[in-house]
Amino acid sequence: MTEHSLWRFSRALHGAINLRQFHDLEDVIDEDVDWAIYGPIDMFPFLGARRGKPAVIDVIEHIAENFRVHRFDRETIMLGADSAASMLRYSLTALDTNKPISVRVAHFAQFKAGRLSSIRVLVDTFDLVEQMLGRPIDLPRISRA
Repeated sequence: MTEHSLWRFSRALHGAINLRQFHDLEDVIDEDVDWAIYGPIDMFPFLGARRGKPAVIDVIEHIAENFRVHRFDRETIMLGADSAASMLRYSLTALDTNKPISVRVAHFAQFKAGRLSSIRVLVDTFDLVEQMLGRPIDLPRISRA
C-alpha cells in the first residue's frame, strides 16, 4: 500500500515552516496549485487566495517567518484516493512577540499525481484575532425588538 499524498505534503509543509526546508515542497505541490486560506488578510497578509507553485511557496515562506509550529492534533480526518479533509488544532508561537497561539483549522485538499492541486483552509479567525490582540474583540450589541 502506498502512502497517502496528504502525509507527504504535511511533512513537507511542517519541515518548511519549522526548519525552513523549502526544497521538499517542490515535489509535493502541483505547478498550477489553487490555494486559499480564508481569514483576515488585513491582519495576516499571507492569507487569501494564490495560484501556482511559486506563489504558494512564497506564502509558506511568509508563514515560516511569522510562526513556529509546536504541535498539531488531527481531531478528525477523512481520506479519499486523491483528496483529504481534516479538522486540526495547532499550537503555534508568533515569532515577533513570542506569544503562544492555539488555533483550529479545517482543510480540504485535492491531489493530482501525488501532488497538491487544490486546498481550502478555514481558520477559526475570531479566536485567532483575540489571541493576537491579547484581548476579547468588542462587538456591538444587537438589540432584539
